[in-house]
Amino acid sequence: MTSRPRLPQRLTAPPPGWTTTADVVVVGSGIAGLTAALRLRPHVERVLVVTKDVLDAGSTQWAQGGIAAALGPGDTPGQHERDTLVAGAGACDREAVRALVTEGPEAVRELIALGTVFDHTPGGELSLTREGGHLRDRIAHAGGDATGAEIQRALIAAVAAAPDIEVVEHALAVDLLLGTGGDGVRRVAGLTLHVIGEGQRDGVGAVHCRAVVLASGGLGQVFSQSTNPAVSTGDGVAVAARAGAVLRDLEFVQFHPTVMYLGPDSQGQQPLISEAVRGEGGFLLDAPPEEGGRRFMQGRHELADLAPRDVVAKAITGRMLETGQPHLWLDARHLGQAFWERRFPTILAVCREHGVDPVTELIPVAPAQHYASGGVATDLHGRSSVPGLYATGEVACSGVHGANRLASNSLLEGLVFSRRIAEVLPGELVEAVEPELDPRVPGLVAGDVRPSLQDTMTARVGVLRHADGIAQALDDLAGLAASEAAEAGTEAWETTNLLTVSTALALAAGRREETRGSHWREDFPDRDDAAMAGHVDAVLQHVDGRAGFLVSFTPAPSTDPSVQEVIA
Repeated sequence: MTSRPRLPQRLTAPPPGWTTTADVVVVGSGIAGLTAALRLRPHVERVLVVTKDVLDAGSTQWAQGGIAAALGPGDTPGQHERDTLVAGAGACDREAVRALVTEGPEAVRELIALGTVFDHTPGGELSLTREGGHLRDRIAHAGGDATGAEIQRALIAAVAAAPDIEVVEHALAVDLLLGTGGDGVRRVAGLTLHVIGEGQRDGVGAVHCRAVVLASGGLGQVFSQSTNPAVSTGDGVAVAARAGAVLRDLEFVQFHPTVMYLGPDSQGQQPLISEAVRGEGGFLLDAPPEEGGRRFMQGRHELADLAPRDVVAKAITGRMLETGQPHLWLDARHLGQAFWERRFPTILAVCREHGVDPVTELIPVAPAQHYASGGVATDLHGRSSVPGLYATGEVACSGVHGANRLASNSLLEGLVFSRRIAEVLPGELVEAVEPELDPRVPGLVAGDVRPSLQDTMTARVGVLRHADGIAQALDDLAGLAASEAAEAGTEAWETTNLLTVSTALALAAGRREETRGSHWREDFPDRDDAAMAGHVDAVLQHVDGRAGFLVSFTPAPSTDPSVQEVIA
């Protein structure tokens, strides 16, 4: 009998020792958060950006490949839309995708006007390349393979120059504050934070505000190996869930197929070998050539090594299982040293740091957690189901990624949907409401259970899933939930957030009884459009002093034949 974990209704924390106010609080400082802040500031008097580490410590700076948009000759938003829908395996919201691809080119041009320096051809044109799932060269990149770092640099400079955008670093979001307005609607009234090293704002405090925009990134630390930075502990998803927000499609976790293999005991953030390496001609091998290795992706998909990520990750995992090898190989030696130094200087340095020279050697690669396509359910303007709470970027589920994010659409999503939030949020602000006494029962999970949680999720709710493994994972998580923390602190808060997100993810994976995109069920190996075309939603329910997720399936609305042709 599977036990469902009973979770804290809110995090145990000291009472706020300080209070401040803002009109809007933006949680997160990547492309999504800083774009939202910059676009909101001309229309909102006081914007406060809070970030868990320093401004440039999130996932944006690690983005190597680039940002996708129909900017090249002959390319169109319609073609970008088709590629996105195909990669999303029938689970995309087409209207969301259309907003992404039609507004994307202008958004990227404005990013350039803001000061972002993308790479150009010798003739002065924007240099565009191709990644998995794209049928056109439409990936703009900077510094060869340092696109995220360049975008982050430009946005931070713009925020520094903007009047009255206040930034608080080293601030962990603890929980949302809620209150009831004059219209009787229960809505966001603020946010509690734990701040380290901010003088009078040291420790737990409260920001009273009129709206919160979550742009807090992903949940990679749910798994033992991830390309995500250490700060990606699913805080935004957990904070929203405890406030009653609907979570959507958490089962669609993308595992990047080519992450550098560092050994069986390596944990945490792993070096990403960008898909752009394959876009420039690198290819996968199931063994070194001198041992009879072959290009096993040929014949598996029309795009071979540049097939969508779920296809490549599954093929690599399957071949690893067949051969018993812990990793496969990526061969890009033929690109040559000059090309590597110009196009992929960051990856080249990281590989060499770990003892592999890709100019002369094969790179050992294996899939690792990379991106969460699901998150806080939002509409086309970033509104969640909780009034006054918006979400954008990886923490959100806008509907653009479906079951498998198309390469380099992530930066674009954060850019486009943060702009869309800024279009509507100022006009939707209501008078600040007073935070009400929180009736939710507090609790914490012991921080030292994190490795056990990660091992469970990696083994049973990772690339390969099965009903028995998911049931065992839920039993394991229930046992971990019973481990109470001795005292409040960052380690316990983050681990409790990871447990909350892991529980919802495992339940959603159990509910979706099919294989679709990045969700691979060994016991349901086929895609089932008749029964499973739709979304898995999770809402935290409060019962008897603890909380548990209610998971439901919402069928997708019927689509016209042309859409079915695209997504089949």
